[in-house]
Amino acid sequence: MNKIKVKFLGSGDAFGSGGRLQTCIYIESDDTGLLLDCGASALISMKQFGVRLPDIDSIFITHLHGDHFGGIPFFILDSQLISRRTDPLLIAGPPGMKKRVLEAMEVHFPGSSRVKQKFEIIFEELPPTVPTRLGAVNVTAYSAVHGSGAPSYALRVEVSGKTIVYSGDTEWTGGLIEAVDGADLFICEAYFYDKKMKNHLNYQTLIDHQSDLNCKRIIVTHMSQDMLDRRDRLELEHAEDGKTIVL
Repeated sequence: MNKIKVKFLGSGDAFGSGGRLQTCIYIESDDTGLLLDCGASALISMKQFGVRLPDIDSIFITHLHGDHFGGIPFFILDSQLISRRTDPLLIAGPPGMKKRVLEAMEVHFPGSSRVKQKFEIIFEELPPTVPTRLGAVNVTAYSAVHGSGAPSYALRVEVSGKTIVYSGDTEWTGGLIEAVDGADLFICEAYFYDKKMKNHLNYQTLIDHQSDLNCKRIIVTHMSQDMLDRRDRLELEHAEDGKTIVL
């Protein structure tokens, strides 16, 4: 069984709390390379931590907020003009994703959405709770509780014999229990320490439900300054920009 690497290219929130980069998680195996989310700072973080854009076969998006998908226009532009990509690029995520990505390209670089790239861009909109095989990856989307103008998801990704689940942004939902069942790694947002907030999960709620989660390892991410100030209190492992683990 192949070992896979998980690198946190960005572990921050939308506001750059603690000087952290926005959400972007790189999964590397012998079979493929993929990103879980691609926040607005993703291109910067990839170059800072030595990840080559041509090594990314696919980008999986949890929801359509800029700190989770806003780096895609920059990724595509670099792939066309700098990295000189020739292999296809798969971008998978919730319904409405293709339209929103093309609109974001036009906002940032007018005319760019109409340019014919030297590589194929394949958009795959994921249905909820239906396992989907995309290249070397099996992915299942689970509905999250997070308003983003389109469905928001938690994603279960199975690659090279390992299972990684990422909560995206969400309030607590029982669907997370199903999503993480048997997972090797659960990457979960914990925006506040114990304050309850619409659209987000806090650390204390996660701890209260930890016994319901059948997974081998949990890492919390997407932390506000409130959480960063309490890192010394955390029982669970937490993400840092550049942190790499091997499964």
